[in-house]
Amino acid sequence: MKSFLLMVALYGALACALPLIQETDEIAEMDLKLAKKYMESYYPESESAPVIRSKGGDGVPADKIRQMQEYFGLKVTGKLDANTLEAMKKPRCGVPDIAEYSTFPEAPKWGKKDLTYMILNYTPDMDRVDVDDAIKRAWKVWSDVTPLTFTRVYGGSADIEISFAAGNHGDYIPFDGQGGQLAHAYSPASGGNAHFDEDEFWTRDLRGVNLFLVAAHEFGHSLGLGHSRVWGALMVPVYQVTDPQNLRLHTDDIEGIQSLYGPPDGGNDDYYDNGSAGNPTSATEAPSADVCDPHLAFDAVASLRGETMFFKDSVFWRKNPLRRDIEKVPISAFWPVLSSGIDAACEVEGDDTVFFFKGHKYWATKGNIIQRGFPKSIHSLGFPKTVKNVDAAVHDRNSRKTYFFSGNNYWRYDEAKKSMEKGYPKKIAADFHGIGPKVDAAFLHHGHFYLFSGSKQYEFDGKTKRFLGAKKSNSWFGCQ
Repeated sequence: MKSFLLMVALYGALACALPLIQETDEIAEMDLKLAKKYMESYYPESESAPVIRSKGGDGVPADKIRQMQEYFGLKVTGKLDANTLEAMKKPRCGVPDIAEYSTFPEAPKWGKKDLTYMILNYTPDMDRVDVDDAIKRAWKVWSDVTPLTFTRVYGGSADIEISFAAGNHGDYIPFDGQGGQLAHAYSPASGGNAHFDEDEFWTRDLRGVNLFLVAAHEFGHSLGLGHSRVWGALMVPVYQVTDPQNLRLHTDDIEGIQSLYGPPDGGNDDYYDNGSAGNPTSATEAPSADVCDPHLAFDAVASLRGETMFFKDSVFWRKNPLRRDIEKVPISAFWPVLSSGIDAACEVEGDDTVFFFKGHKYWATKGNIIQRGFPKSIHSLGFPKTVKNVDAAVHDRNSRKTYFFSGNNYWRYDEAKKSMEKGYPKKIAADFHGIGPKVDAAFLHHGHFYLFSGSKQYEFDGKTKRFLGAKKSNSWFGCQ
């Protein structure tokens, strides 16, 4: 997923108060540069200067690393360990991290309720009518929970101007080309204007960068909101891909914006009853009833860039280690061409690729982008013609082997050689004792295989295949 860096020029330079950690010999130069920039951008010491600037030096402030680790729920070490660097590489916004909902320094807000906006130009990536609709719906996200109104004007002046631009575009915060900063917006104190990077591929769906989702977050900044640390809120630092048709503000977003402008005329109890932004639960609610059904059986389980996805029919549940809630999403919101009925899925982390299997075909995806040349036949992987579909797949990143389960047999594929290994297929029941003859889904976690059959999952040691126990398939969700 492309980075969601929405730069707001309100934050100051980083002052290093504690000793710098000295791990440059052990950390790749690019990772060290990333960590320095991350600390300077998101954990600054002051908030007075308009632009964040580096103070130099070869290390990274240990106190700032601890602050970042605590914010993201990581083990607090003060060192640039693998988990910390991984979190730093996740797509996010460029505003510094602050606890719960926040406003900009001195809580600037608009002094009137009826605001105007103007779209100065258009991206060639989308039809103009779709751009207009995305912008209008993004404003409605906020007008639904406040007394504010947003009216488009076509000439003269407007309170907030919206434009598409690339590279240096006159505001001293240049865009960095495709895949970097997506957009940035200013607070009411600085005019509230929003700029979108023209080098991105903007779309009305999730085949590229969804304009509505980005604009809704940006306009939160335009109205005076900073960032939240409540995962599931629209205003968290990271870009959260969700079904754009079902976006709903989290109560944290609502409390934040209403702290500035108050509730809408007539109240909004119905909005609160509908929960958070695209999520079935808030961060403090129990898992939903459907995911805790004791008879729930999954079609496929796979990881994606640190998250775990559990597929069933036309939906999947996302489990993010940085969040307490479980998000339920239509498959079509991420991969419209797949929509439902996935037989198997697995992530090959070294290639940043997730493979999906349906019937005799399979697809390769990076994020939510289907790769060129797909779908392909599963027989191109080396399966005999008698194999009609793959029931489950799991990749072992240490050995670079992928295990495929079909019927009562399993195969092992060598990712380095791009071929099936000799001596396969083998019987599932012969090597994975304790499980029945058929595997519905498979997942590898912390060196252990989890093979799903019906509503149960069976745990095996990844090296010895020794049986370690069985649990309900949905025990991953904390279901009672």
